[in-house]
Amino acid sequence: MVKKFGNPSTLGQIGDSDLRQLKIFKVVVDCAGFTQAAAELNVTRSAISSSMADLEARLGLKLCNRGRSGFSLTDSGRKIYKYTNDLLACVNEFRLKVNLIHSSLTGELNVGVVNNLISCPKMRIVNSLRKFKNEAPMVKINFVTMPPNEVERRVLGGELDIGIVPQRKEISGLHLHKLYGEKVGLFCGELHPLYALNDSDITDSMLLEYDMVAPNYSTVKSAENLYRDFKVTAEVSDGESIAFLLMTGCFIGFLPINYARQWVDKGQFRQVLANKYEHKKTYVALSGAGQSRDPVVELYLECLTTDAERVGA
Repeated sequence: MVKKFGNPSTLGQIGDSDLRQLKIFKVVVDCAGFTQAAAELNVTRSAISSSMADLEARLGLKLCNRGRSGFSLTDSGRKIYKYTNDLLACVNEFRLKVNLIHSSLTGELNVGVVNNLISCPKMRIVNSLRKFKNEAPMVKINFVTMPPNEVERRVLGGELDIGIVPQRKEISGLHLHKLYGEKVGLFCGELHPLYALNDSDITDSMLLEYDMVAPNYSTVKSAENLYRDFKVTAEVSDGESIAFLLMTGCFIGFLPINYARQWVDKGQFRQVLANKYEHKKTYVALSGAGQSRDPVVELYLECLTTDAERVGA
């Protein structure tokens, strides 16, 4: 039986509401399947499946195969994926051209920030957003927090204009703008055997016996070396998850010192061997290689990096 798609009079016609479904389709392809796309977009798998079915019906095309054999694109799906990328690039280009002919900036600014930065006194995201809003009041700001690997992927994919993350390895296609440094220390929770010991009683060999929680994303070489000799038995995507595991008393782990202070002050965490394991983490702003001409992005980068320079790196 041949499956029929949509109304013949509307097949191939794309309206405004279809842009959202095309963006979802792009995420599905980038994530290589419905399950990971659902996690990426923070929706249910059935919602992804329904959106894809609607898009196929609207286009009159079967875009992908899904089942026990896994996810794969059809020939039509590969073409639509290419056309989707072209379309979204044209939308961004249109926004750029509109901004260039206006005396005041319009459109949207999409910013993604790694979780748990609000406690850092140097980040000054609030100040940069205030300054930007005062200078570009007609621009709509879309602001999200998420793990660093998701921030990078969305900046690469054009879903975010600016991403703010810890500095990691160089990524092709992204520009890095250095912002500031933050002190990081080694911590344990009040239920951990190390909590009651003085630093003078703690040796390196003793530390290596305990379970360590580490980030599940790539970091700069110096940070990777910190975890090389430890017994890493848990991996997480953000600082809050590290804090959760430290509270169990089963793990030690690295946290920004200012972020950990809320638990240190309550006696729930303690820093371990600060003189040896305290180090500096650098944060950067990421922008796509093709976004440098967008005056909205340029203005926010100026607000962000100028403020970072003022408070010092």
